[in-house]
Amino acid sequence: MASSKYRERAFETEKMPPGIPYIVGNEAAERFSFYGMRALLAIFMTKYLWLMNDTPGAKMIAAEATEKQHWFILWVYFTPIIGALIADVFLGKYRTIIWLSLVYCAGHGALAFMGIEGSAEAWFVAGLALICIGSGGIKPCVSAHVGDQFGTKNRHLLTKVFNWFYWSINLGAFISSAMTPWLMQWWGPHLAFGVPGILMALATFVFWLGRRKFVHIPPAGKRAVREAFTADGVKAILKLSTIYVFVAVFWALFDQHSSSWVIQVDDMNRNFLGIEWLPSQIQALNPLLILTFIPLFTYIIYPAISKFFPLTPLRKMSIGFFVMFVAWLIVSFAQEQIDAGERPSFGWQALGYMLMTASEVMISIVCLEFSYTQAPKSMKSFIMALFLLAVAGGNLITALFNHYIQAPNTLKEADELAKAGQKPEVVMPGDVKVSYNDEFYRVAIDYPDKEVINEAAGKIDEWGGANANEVPAPDVAKTILGADLKDSFGNPVQYKRVSSRRARIFTLGADGKEGTGDDAGLAIEFSAPEKERKERWFDDLHPDEPWLDRRMKELGVADQPVQDDSNHFVGGQAKIEGAAYFWFFTWMILGAAVCFVIVAYFYKPKEYYHDDDIPEEMDVSDEEAAAEMR
Repeated sequence: MASSKYRERAFETEKMPPGIPYIVGNEAAERFSFYGMRALLAIFMTKYLWLMNDTPGAKMIAAEATEKQHWFILWVYFTPIIGALIADVFLGKYRTIIWLSLVYCAGHGALAFMGIEGSAEAWFVAGLALICIGSGGIKPCVSAHVGDQFGTKNRHLLTKVFNWFYWSINLGAFISSAMTPWLMQWWGPHLAFGVPGILMALATFVFWLGRRKFVHIPPAGKRAVREAFTADGVKAILKLSTIYVFVAVFWALFDQHSSSWVIQVDDMNRNFLGIEWLPSQIQALNPLLILTFIPLFTYIIYPAISKFFPLTPLRKMSIGFFVMFVAWLIVSFAQEQIDAGERPSFGWQALGYMLMTASEVMISIVCLEFSYTQAPKSMKSFIMALFLLAVAGGNLITALFNHYIQAPNTLKEADELAKAGQKPEVVMPGDVKVSYNDEFYRVAIDYPDKEVINEAAGKIDEWGGANANEVPAPDVAKTILGADLKDSFGNPVQYKRVSSRRARIFTLGADGKEGTGDDAGLAIEFSAPEKERKERWFDDLHPDEPWLDRRMKELGVADQPVQDDSNHFVGGQAKIEGAAYFWFFTWMILGAAVCFVIVAYFYKPKEYYHDDDIPEEMDVSDEEAAAEMR
């Protein structure tokens, strides 16, 4: 498929380019697939993954799931730097998008295949890896491909089409964020991950249909590499990098709406309009708000503010950072209530979503367009990838932080030793014994104070069953457990309430410190009491029982007692959790907001378009013009 078969220069028209509908339609379907899959990850890893094999595996704590999810998002947004080089130097944007979209489809297929044959964990990792590779070709090229369709006569429509572009992304994201959690709840992971894969295949087909209506900018070959190291190229990269450092902090917080925010809302009162919303479905608020906020900001808020002072891209972004700070301030206060054993309304998080979405409009959309205009002519895809690298950087911050806060995990160390030595039983320091089946899944865990922990758990279980399936407050738990219940080191059994329905009972171990690898105990989680509810029309669209309940019965763990071995842990818990976790990121974004204002003041923009003979350059010697651009 040689690029010479297709048009290589922009259409001479003042109207919208003919290929735009195919790109926008493709992006809506592709975003459905990605956000639909991503919406499931946090809940899937903590509640479903351990049941995907024929033998129940080990449960994953929130910090570990958050870390893994942000490593995945990191690679999704890191690989575009490679895809951009392939597009700019070798294949061109169109062919890069088409070929790597097929890899993307294979990744969704692997996720849908989990648990059918072989190790579910292996299919899970393979699926996410293929999606990361596919994203490398799609993400930097699609947005740059949009800009390539415009010439000198219709470039005034660029802002409008980037808004449409972002609107299509969020339309797909809204539908999938609402639908795929419902599919997961009732029909299980195979269908929930499979439907986004079908939509990805459809997205690829739609894009192929528009091939003769696109402007195909040929790859620049070695010239693209040379230009990246010219004075203009290096200067553009360095200047934009100063902006992207702060944008990375924004993404470190924003992308947690699919991880820590989902886990938080699981402990909230999610009843609205008589419906108990699923935790993952709350993510649909973000794209729904985007669909409203894009026209609201474009046609009302921005013009209103501009009456008082010129609202340049960098000023919009500056405001966006402070708005994100307020969003996290709200959810941090909500987490304080959860830590106190309350179940606050998810309306608090909804308010946080509103402010976070406003911040996204002012930072992400604006920075995307700003990046395109600041990129030299043959570096459009590369600069788009550099923008996406800021997203990767933000997720690196979150992944590393969540890795840091996890205590050493003795049970995982035992898993590795058992598989390496092919042993059915491993004895770890502290006389911790772990037994395995033929597939090396844990079947029994034993440690010195297990009987004491089970005795304590039985008392908490009995109290919770008589009190609406809620865990007791710390002072009540102290009375329930009594002063005589001690571990083998003579220390009282520890109790920590995580939320109204979750708690941990544990011993401090030999070191006598909390949050280390010596901690050993039991994680307790009560289900909400079943409520009588009226039948609804959509009840006929799903089975009588959720997939999770059916699967647990199938594996024989549906009626497991609180003391079941799958709930025991030795190390591996989070050293920072609850409100302390949220406050850390809240103060981080405030610091970034203050520093960004200073950097933005001194930044001097320079614009390029792919069909310009001479780049449009502002007169940086004119102080008044420079102030206007800031």
